[in-house]
Amino acid sequence: MSKPINIFWFRRDLRLEDNVGLYKALQSEHPVLPIFIFDSEILEKLPEDDARVSFIHETLQNMSNLLQKEHNSSIAIYQGKPIEVYKKLIKEYNIQEVYTNHDYEPYAKTRDKAIASLLKDNAIAFKTFKDQVIFEKDEIVKSDGKPYVVYTPYMKLWKQTFRNLDFKLFPSENILDNLISKTDLPNLSLSDIGFKTSDQRITPYTVTPSLIKNYEATRNFPAKDATSRLGPHLRFGTVSVRKMVEKAIAEDNEIFWQELIWREFFMSILWHFPHTQNESFKAKYDRIEWRNNETEFKAWCEGKTGYPLVDAGMRQLNATGFMHNRVRMLVGSFLCKHLLIDWRWGEAYFAEKLHDYEMASNVGNWQWVAGSGVDAAPYFRIFNPTTQIDKFDKKLEYIKQWAPDFQELTYPEPIVDHKFARERCLETYKAALN
Repeated sequence: MSKPINIFWFRRDLRLEDNVGLYKALQSEHPVLPIFIFDSEILEKLPEDDARVSFIHETLQNMSNLLQKEHNSSIAIYQGKPIEVYKKLIKEYNIQEVYTNHDYEPYAKTRDKAIASLLKDNAIAFKTFKDQVIFEKDEIVKSDGKPYVVYTPYMKLWKQTFRNLDFKLFPSENILDNLISKTDLPNLSLSDIGFKTSDQRITPYTVTPSLIKNYEATRNFPAKDATSRLGPHLRFGTVSVRKMVEKAIAEDNEIFWQELIWREFFMSILWHFPHTQNESFKAKYDRIEWRNNETEFKAWCEGKTGYPLVDAGMRQLNATGFMHNRVRMLVGSFLCKHLLIDWRWGEAYFAEKLHDYEMASNVGNWQWVAGSGVDAAPYFRIFNPTTQIDKFDKKLEYIKQWAPDFQELTYPEPIVDHKFARERCLETYKAALN
């Protein structure tokens, strides 16, 4: 029989350093085969030029090249349904243990349950670890064990618990020689998996001391482009969340730190309330009679609402796969409250377009603007898309960059009058909620 090996399964942790599951696998007694599976269940829903697939593929190739050059190893890359890939791996190798890191989304939980069952039937251990968050599942809950549904008390307990934590990194990068000595492992080109290189690029993140220091003063102004661009890198694990928290603490910046905690708060909500993927957290909000006008939704998607800051945000999203967070709140509120279009329509559009799309944060933020979620904006809080310009883009720099036609005769008339839309929204919400 062939020599025993262990497997490390890369998923949302595409890095060789400070990777908990990889570190634990490399400490085990058998050589480790690293693998990645392009999951056909996920891929078949994506456009062929999806920038996120290009990014994952490029990241894997870079990691494989480094392992070949420095450690006489590589990453085995497969495509298909994970359960079918594992059935083949079980036939091909004498696998003792499979290591991976936790994934918290509903589909991932179902997938992992099926994989665990298959491995158990073949006497293979399935070991999973916390890696993409500092705290997970039931680690930050109320004294009665119930989850927090308001951010501020969650954040306070998160910080208090963190201060008592034996905080450490997991230097997987120092023990990579324990990987299997084999470089001719399966590999796939982008075209092999039915994709092509995207014109959009996921930009590198910036967490310089000056960005963190000035974060609170600059983060609300979209023209400054003073955000970290960390989102996609946390989403795909090309950066360690532990190292980012370390940086926030080193620069003593509470606001930057709290943005990282928001991410974990929304993950906790999705974990405890998986129904919020498709249903309002506050069930009565599903009684709202949305207008769901398809023509108006198309105008919103294309950035042709006649409101320059809304249009600039949507055009930035369509052109780059990114939208400034302050503008995300405005375009989301505009869709739900001015146009009375179901937040799920907007959530699905963002899921398709955003490079940093993460279900927990996306669903959480969309339910926040709709008023239907945890810790949500009250339904009567309706952003005025015109006065928001005075607050956040007074010199029109952002608008001139992304909606330069806003002063031209061809620019569309406002899709709806703000005062009328506000009153219609209040009436519609009241009718559903009372």
